[in-house]
This record gives sequence, structure tokens and C-alpha cells, in this order.
Amino acid sequence: MNTLGSQVFKIRSKNAGPFWVTIDVFCGTPEAYNNIVHTLKTEQVAQLLAQPVEAIKRFDIESLSVIKFSLPRPCVQGSRQDRDMHGAQWAVLLAELSLD
Repeated sequence: MNTLGSQVFKIRSKNAGPFWVTIDVFCGTPEAYNNIVHTLKTEQVAQLLAQPVEAIKRFDIESLSVIKFSLPRPCVQGSRQDRDMHGAQWAVLLAELSLD
């Protein structure tokens, strides 16, 4: 299976404050970046993460060969309902996304 994680150097996610999570896709090379930036659709990411597409902010940073997604956390960081205090588990979902 052709997954996003197998096509890029690294994918990581982390807190972007108590209300947001950011997911960084480090493509590694300009060639990989150009391929992924045209293949990976924001709608795919929104569907995978169960978010409305309007809630996803996408930043294509060509000079760093990075694609960044920011989205609202499902609950406030540190609240009783928070199951991922550091926002680190979101990257795994994106890494397993099929690009076929």
C-alpha cells in the first residue's frame, strides 16, 4: 500500500496551544514535496480526522518542503476529556493515509 508516511521523511503532530493541534509533513526533498502537495488534498485530511474541511488550515511551505495542517482540538488540552495531552497521536493517522 502506498501510504503518505512511506513517501515522506517524517510526519509529526503537536500542540499549537490549548485549543489547536498542528500536523507537519516533512517531505524531505523538493521532488517529494511537489508530488505530495499536488496529491494530498485537504478534503482527504478533513475526512480522515473527522473535521469539517472549513476547520482545517493548510500551509504549503515550499522553501522548507513542508506541508502543515492546523485544526481545532476536539477538547481543551488538559481537560478531563483530553486523551492526548501533547497532540502527538494525530500524526499516526495521517502517516497511514493511503495515496492510491
